[in-house]
Amino acid sequence: MKISALKLTTPYLELDSLFFDKVEPTPLLRPYLISASKNAAKLLGLHDNTLSEELLVKIVNGSHKLEGSETFAMCYAGHQFGYFVPRLGDGRAINLGKVNGWNLQLKGAGKTLYSRQGDGRAVLRSSIREYLMSEAMYGLGIATSRALALIGSDTDVAREYWEKGAIVLRLSPTWVRFGTFEYFALKGRHDKLQKLADYVIDESFPHLKNTEGMYLKMYEEIVKNTATTIAQWQSVGFNHGVMNTDNMSIDGRTIDYGPFAFLDDYDTNYICNHTDAEGRYSFKNQPGIAHWNLAQLARALTSIVSHEQTQKLLDTYFGMTYEAKYLSMMFAKMGLFESDTKDVELVKWMLGTLQNASIDYTAFFRKLSCYDGNKSDILDLCIYKTDLEEWLEAYELRLQNEKITLIERHTKMLAVNPKYILKNHILQEAIEEAKQGNFSMIEDLLKVAHTPFGEHEQLEYLCKATPLKAKNIKLSCSS
Repeated sequence: MKISALKLTTPYLELDSLFFDKVEPTPLLRPYLISASKNAAKLLGLHDNTLSEELLVKIVNGSHKLEGSETFAMCYAGHQFGYFVPRLGDGRAINLGKVNGWNLQLKGAGKTLYSRQGDGRAVLRSSIREYLMSEAMYGLGIATSRALALIGSDTDVAREYWEKGAIVLRLSPTWVRFGTFEYFALKGRHDKLQKLADYVIDESFPHLKNTEGMYLKMYEEIVKNTATTIAQWQSVGFNHGVMNTDNMSIDGRTIDYGPFAFLDDYDTNYICNHTDAEGRYSFKNQPGIAHWNLAQLARALTSIVSHEQTQKLLDTYFGMTYEAKYLSMMFAKMGLFESDTKDVELVKWMLGTLQNASIDYTAFFRKLSCYDGNKSDILDLCIYKTDLEEWLEAYELRLQNEKITLIERHTKMLAVNPKYILKNHILQEAIEEAKQGNFSMIEDLLKVAHTPFGEHEQLEYLCKATPLKAKNIKLSCSS
């Protein structure tokens, strides 16, 4: 199907006008296509060749409206760094409508009612990061919003310095957030909150519709989905950086890629957002913050479901779901497929050792995936080797309990331990190239983002070691 044939619907606009504000995008000057994801295009039933059409640029720029589209910004509240803000909303995102179960949204398309002091724009650097990371998380098998296309422009945007504006066309099965419920709870509009819950069940949990206790069941699914996603983040070393309740998707997927990072050297205390002075959203705090955010959602739902019930459910299922998912992933990453009561301690020992060894988290597991008893390949990755060498000896003994062959273990481990991770230093190289009008590195990164576990001989430069000065750097919220 050609992109011109897309027909959108806008079910969100069937809700009360308190939920949104209708607004038209403000097109950028002299827009041009930087990249489009053929993989994401399949979600909408689009042919690859339609992504090179001039019409795509017009759609992303907001100068062409697809059939059935009515553009709007969504209203919500949120806890930002632990402090409640009663009204936030889409300050620089404009929704186009829905097709094939995916809601289309332009990020950086201009001012809305909720822009406050902002300009409604997104700059090239942050747009490149969101575009690529949305697709990379998909490649890693982690629930996420997606990105169909990225355009640049000649529009000047003021941040710490003048930059060029860009827009990402992003997709998600839902853009409802924890903060959407918080908004109506604060307003005391319990009728609207219930309508929102009904909408969320229709959109994200249709199997719950008209079942007994469906609102409590909805919350249970939100808890389990969120716990699963956070466990996946921790297993691959991903730090979101801004886990405010307005950045938490109601279906548990990863959204809103602002300051984020994959770990370079393993450091559980890592903080990727330099605005986060107290380390609220540090890597190690992510599971606890997710639990806290879910507790705020539970409070917001008290008009339609007992808080005692939601709190009990949260305390029961979050930790249980998180631990089960995290450990299953870590055991697979370590090649441990036979059950052993000592494996949990072996995982903890490993993480403590990595913390002290100054070793790249991704590179460690990729090397471990080919471990055959030769410790030097792994030990050469780190500065402090003694503790890691001791752990490897214990690990080698544990492997003797496995029944599969060495080749089988390597194959299984290589399928879950990525070779290509979009680290900040390599993203920054792509951004610097893009500023000079060269977008080839973005295309290379998009390719490995979709297939991070594979071997790409021509793209080996994308998994080079992080320079010392760029290890575990912090990023700005400015975008």
